[in-house]
Amino acid sequence: MTAAEQALPPNDEAEEGVLPGQIVHFEIPADDTAKGREFWGSLFGWQFQEFPGPSEYHMTQISDQTGAAITNMEPDKRGTRAYFDVDQINAGAARVKELGGEADEPMAVPGMGWFATCKDPQGNEFGLWQHDPSAPAATG
Repeated sequence: MTAAEQALPPNDEAEEGVLPGQIVHFEIPADDTAKGREFWGSLFGWQFQEFPGPSEYHMTQISDQTGAAITNMEPDKRGTRAYFDVDQINAGAARVKELGGEADEPMAVPGMGWFATCKDPQGNEFGLWQHDPSAPAATG
C-alpha cells in the first residue's frame, strides 16, 4: 500500500438514506482563546486541554459522546460549527453533495478519526465525523 493510500479513509460506498447524525463535537471560534475558555468554562464548568497543532485548539469533554473546542484556527470567524457522527465519512460527504451541499475531502485526525467540513445548500457550515482509532498520521 502506498503512502497516499494509507492517508485515505477506508474505502466505503455512498449509501442512500439517512446518516446517524448525533452531534459529537462542536467548535467555538475565538480570536482570544484565553477569554473564550474563561467565558465558556465559567458558564458551564468546562475544563479545557490543549490539543497540539498549527493553531490553538483547546478541547473539553461535555458528555461520554460529545466534546467541544475553543480555537483560533480561523481568524475573525464567528458562529459555531457542529460535527455530526457518520458511520462512513466518504459516504457521508457524498450524501451531502448529492443533496446539493458542499463537502471537503475527508481528513484524518491521527489515532482519533476522520472529518469533513461541509456547507448545506444555504451556506451553513457543519462537519461530519467518523470515529476511527486507526486513522493514520500524515506522511510526506
